[in-house]
Amino acid sequence: MTSTHFGYETVDEGTKAERVRGVFDSVAQRYDVMNDLMSLGLHRAWKAYTLMVANVQQGQQVLDVASGTGDLALALARRVGPRGVVVHSDINEAMLRVGRDRLLDAGVVVPSMVCDAEALPFADNRFDLVTLAFGLRNMTHKDLALAEMARVLKPGGRLLVLEFSRVAEPLRRAYDLYSFRVLPFLGRVVARDSASYRYLAESIRMHPAQQELKALMQSSGFGHVDYHNMSGGVVALHVGLKCG
Repeated sequence: MTSTHFGYETVDEGTKAERVRGVFDSVAQRYDVMNDLMSLGLHRAWKAYTLMVANVQQGQQVLDVASGTGDLALALARRVGPRGVVVHSDINEAMLRVGRDRLLDAGVVVPSMVCDAEALPFADNRFDLVTLAFGLRNMTHKDLALAEMARVLKPGGRLLVLEFSRVAEPLRRAYDLYSFRVLPFLGRVVARDSASYRYLAESIRMHPAQQELKALMQSSGFGHVDYHNMSGGVVALHVGLKCG
């Protein structure tokens, strides 16, 4: 049996995806409300910065991985316009349904696909840009997922990974208190599920730090990788360039 981590718990690799799916099935309907509460609204600024760095152009082809409730996909779709395509994808069907409804309510029609980032159902060299916001830390084989994202990018295409990261040392004690006391409390009161938000806090600690993720992206097919810390390292945006 090959093991991996599910938060701080060690589990069989074969069960992790199902357990992560259970977490997001549980929180899907209140995910956006919880994002605002958990981040004090900062997730909107983090995603706005990601969109600025993405600098997508009319007519481009974009894949949004772990797209969930679709806020990033919606903003990207408005920028690529009618000649472009944004694929809204997630392994979790419940999250994907919430996102698809949000996009339709906004008058935006894009392909919505249930797919596993570790085995993307797209041809090589298909997309100009791949985006991934707050999903990489939940993946069992991050190296396989990153290699798949490199595969489906065109030469010269970019991957943008927005993810919780390693907070600066002076903030760590307060951040730990917030993560392990406040977040589960908010989860219990708002989403009626404290366990899922305790897992989310734990999964952040188990995710590679900034330099580790940079190295992992470089070894997974990206010739040049930079990262941008935000909010004292609470989150980081990694930008990887696929060389031709």
